[in-house]
Amino acid sequence: MTSKGGLVGESLISASVPIVPGLSGDEQAALARLENKIAARRTRNGLRTLLYEGKYAVDKIADVVPLQYGRTAKVIGWPAKAVDLLAERTVLTGFDWPDGDNDELGLGEVWTSNDLAVEAPMAAVSSLLHGVAFLSCTAGDKQLLEPAAQIHCTAATDGSGDWNPRTRCLDSFLDVHERDELGMVTTFTLMADGQIVTGALADARWTVERRPYRGRVPVEPLVFRPRPGKRLGTSRITRPVIGLTNSAMRVAMRMEGNADVYSLPQLFLLGADSRIFKNPDGTVKTSWQIALGRMFGVPDDDKAANPRAALQSVQAASPAPHIEQLQQYAQLFAGETAIPVASLGVSGLANPTSADSYIASREDLIATAETATDVWGGAWARTMMRAAAIVNDVDVPDERWASVVPLWRPPQHQSRAAMADAGAKQLGAVPWLAETKVGLELAGLSEDQITRALAEREQVKGGQVLDQLLAAGEPADQTGATTDPAADDADPAA
Repeated sequence: MTSKGGLVGESLISASVPIVPGLSGDEQAALARLENKIAARRTRNGLRTLLYEGKYAVDKIADVVPLQYGRTAKVIGWPAKAVDLLAERTVLTGFDWPDGDNDELGLGEVWTSNDLAVEAPMAAVSSLLHGVAFLSCTAGDKQLLEPAAQIHCTAATDGSGDWNPRTRCLDSFLDVHERDELGMVTTFTLMADGQIVTGALADARWTVERRPYRGRVPVEPLVFRPRPGKRLGTSRITRPVIGLTNSAMRVAMRMEGNADVYSLPQLFLLGADSRIFKNPDGTVKTSWQIALGRMFGVPDDDKAANPRAALQSVQAASPAPHIEQLQQYAQLFAGETAIPVASLGVSGLANPTSADSYIASREDLIATAETATDVWGGAWARTMMRAAAIVNDVDVPDERWASVVPLWRPPQHQSRAAMADAGAKQLGAVPWLAETKVGLELAGLSEDQITRALAEREQVKGGQVLDQLLAAGEPADQTGATTDPAADDADPAA
C-alpha cells in the first residue's frame, strides 16, 4: 500500500498502554513511560520507514497541474540508497580475542548459533534508518533448542529505554513484540531493576514471567552519529533528505504530465468549417479519429471570410527542463548524504572511472562508514562479552575479555589484487607479520581462508616432524633393548 501525503495508521500515534496484572507499580510506570516514548516518535519513524520501503508519495504538485497526476504516485528510492549504500560499507565479519583463544571463549559458537552474518547487517540498516537500534543479549532456553546466548536486534519503532548519561548505559528497556489491530501492546519484555519481565496477553488474560539478571541492563544501543542531549543518534533520512526527496517526486510527476500532454505536436486548423469534424451520419468524430487521420481534405468555402483553411503546428515541449531540475535535486541529495550522483540513477557517465577518482568520489561516504563502525564497535564488543559470559556459565564477563574486538570489512572496496599488493608492501616492511593471522589478513585472505590455511599448516608441520623421527632411525623399545632382529641370534657370550 502506498501512502500519499501522509502515514498509514496516524490514528495510532497516541500510546496505548495496557494495565498488566502482576506488574509492580514501578514496572507499570516504566511500561507506560517507555511506550509513550515509542509513540512520541512513531510519526517521524513511520515516515522514514515508508520512504525507505518506497511506500510514500506526495499528493500535491502545483495548482497548474491537473489533479489526476497526483494519483500517479511517483516514488523515488533515494532514501533507501542513503541507508543501504552506507550499510554495505559497515559489514561485521566476526570477532577476535587477541589475549586468548576465540574457540575457548565461545565466540565462534555465538556467531554461528545467532546467525550474526545475517543479523548484524539488519541491525546496521535499522540503526541508520532510525538513528538507533538496540542489541539485547539474554540466555536461551535449551529445551526450546534456542542458542545458549541469544542476541537480538530491536528497532526504534518497537523498543526504547532510559539512558543514563553518567553510567553511559540503559537503566531500563522495553521491547514490544506484538500489538493488536488498535495498536495496544499485547506481548512485551521489560528489563529493569535486575528483572527481565515478559508479559503476554492470551484469551483476555495476562501471563507474566520473570527471571533475574546481574549487572547492567543486558541491552546496548547501536547509535549512529551520537550527540549530547536526550536524543540517541541521528537518522540517515534527515529532514533535508525528506524535503529533497519530496521535491524530486514532484518533478517526476510534472515530467509525467509533460510526456502525456506535450509529447505530440500541437496542430491548429484555422478557417475550417465544423462539418469536417463530423461523420457522414452527422455524428461528431472522436478525438482519436481526428488525431490518427493520415490525410485531411478540407474543401474551400468561397462564402467564408477565409475561403481556404490553414494548418499550423507548434513543436512539442521538451522534458529537458524537468530532467535538469531532477539532476539538480540529485546533486543536492548527494551532497547531503555523501552518495555519488551516479548511484542515484541520473548521471550520464557510461565509462568506468579510474581507481583514484573512484575513491575520491566516495571519500565522504568511506569516512562516514569508518566513524559508524568505530561507534558501533563498543556496543558489539560489550554484547559479545555478555554472550561469552552466558556460554561460559559465569555471572559477569571476565576482565580479560575486555580485549574482544569486532572485525569489520574494509569500507573502501578494493580488488583482491590491490589488497594483496598493499599487504605485500606492509609485510615487506615487517616480515615477521607473515607468520601471524594479522599478516594473512593483510594479504587479503578471508576469515575462512585464514582458518583453513592455518589448519593445513599445522598438518604439514605434524607430517614433517613424523618424517624427521623416521629418518633418525628405529626407536628403542621401553626396556631399552634394541629392536634389531639380528641381535637376537648373536652369541650371548660375545
